[in-house]
Amino acid sequence: MTSEEIKINVEKALEEIRPFLQSDGGDITLVSIENDTSVKVRLEGNCIGCSVNQMTLKSGVEMTIKKYVPQIEEVINLS
Repeated sequence: MTSEEIKINVEKALEEIRPFLQSDGGDITLVSIENDTSVKVRLEGNCIGCSVNQMTLKSGVEMTIKKYVPQIEEVINLS
């Protein structure tokens, strides 16, 4: 997968999860993809102060991104 294909597929993954975050008053933005293996995102809105945002990040966001781009090793939230 090229870097451009990775970015497109990560965006598709974020579009899949975005409605769930927005239903709770939050959102997510792609910040960068480093070395085609590490995705940096920014949780926004109600996700910022949510006590379960790390669980959402790992169980929801990271799992969905890896479904689209299996070579992604980690998803990091930049607060």
